[in-house]
Amino acid sequence: MKKATMILLALLLALFAVNSLTEEPEEPYKLQQAVVLSRHNIRSPLTENGSLASEIVPHEWVRWTSKAGELSLRGAMLETTMGQYFRLWLEKEGLFPENYLPEDGAVRFYANGLQRTQATAHYFSTGLLPVAVVPVERKGAYNEPDDTFLPIIRFLTDEYAAKIRAATDQACGGKGLPGFRAAIEPAWQLMKKTADIADSEAYQSGKYAGLDTDETVLNLAEGKEPTLTGPIKDIMSIADAMVLQYYEEPDEVKAAFGHTLTEEEWKSIGGVVSTYEQILFSNPELAANQAHPMLEEIYRELNTEGRKFSFLCGHDSTVTSFLAALGVQPYELPGTIEPTTPIGVKVVFEKWATPAGEIFYRVNLVYQTAAQMRSIQPLSLEVPPMIVPLTFDGVSTNGDGMIAEADLMALLQDKIDDLAEIEAEYAEEAMPDAA
Repeated sequence: MKKATMILLALLLALFAVNSLTEEPEEPYKLQQAVVLSRHNIRSPLTENGSLASEIVPHEWVRWTSKAGELSLRGAMLETTMGQYFRLWLEKEGLFPENYLPEDGAVRFYANGLQRTQATAHYFSTGLLPVAVVPVERKGAYNEPDDTFLPIIRFLTDEYAAKIRAATDQACGGKGLPGFRAAIEPAWQLMKKTADIADSEAYQSGKYAGLDTDETVLNLAEGKEPTLTGPIKDIMSIADAMVLQYYEEPDEVKAAFGHTLTEEEWKSIGGVVSTYEQILFSNPELAANQAHPMLEEIYRELNTEGRKFSFLCGHDSTVTSFLAALGVQPYELPGTIEPTTPIGVKVVFEKWATPAGEIFYRVNLVYQTAAQMRSIQPLSLEVPPMIVPLTFDGVSTNGDGMIAEADLMALLQDKIDDLAEIEAEYAEEAMPDAA
């Protein structure tokens, strides 16, 4: 009897071993939460008739489907498509059931008060949660800006301003603003040729002769966003309108005012806008100051009990200053003419748990390629947007490209603390010597 029992036990153990080899392995990670910081989608240019772009280009610009600075119809469709992709992804990972009706507090949408950001959040929510009514939060009245999303200088002294300017001087190969101006010169010549700018009455009159100089000035003031006056800003405003027209006008020849441009040439024009962003919103001495409220907002969202999904919508300056503040390492974005923060781009924080309860994060940039935007390509799990992993200075990842929860939270908290440290350092310098 004892021998028979031992034989039966051995058979059971062997059967268990065979079954364990043939079973599907347990997934190493399970998605717990996603927090998205988004740039708004395609908008019309910020200026209308009488602006630099309208005066200096002797052609008719594309007929926009929205008022100046507002989300265009194409931008609305693209954002809905992106929301639909995120819905499919979240359903696949088991975070959302099909036709999800969120529990109280499980989903949050929050956007700057401007039309283009509020509308972007609404259209994304329509794609993400097609049978749910999702309110989009805003602070203040509709179309009023919200400082949380703006790269405002929260604190400034003369000594601190000098350090910011010194960092600008060291940029672009140590050549500062003249170096940046020289760097965009090939793009400016391409823009002049493409838009036939030299043929315009405004250019021939000498009204805009300053565009061909390098006399750009960086303006810094507490409580305001940093600004540029001079040719870099003006050339950027023309490049911005051309990039928007490239996305809005399906005919590439019409988008280039009757010319044929290569993808590399369009990238050159898009690079002008990114250069402008780099100067104003990527300064290593300033970014954590500008992005302070957004750093706090993202930290809170990642640590909000019961939150499954968050969508915060701002601007290119919001995303640029936020990533610079975190010390993002250099990255390349294939398939787009905008090298740093494409229109509609999302910074996605994905929270994953192991079976043992360990928490890790993956941080990606998610964006539609220029081809997807121009064709309004429907997105799916088989035809996804571009997804580019991000890494940060001084923060390690495991073999799966994941950041440990403690490391990510420490990074965010450290950058949040930067503003107080700046204030303490420069407030002491501003104090008069003791008697």
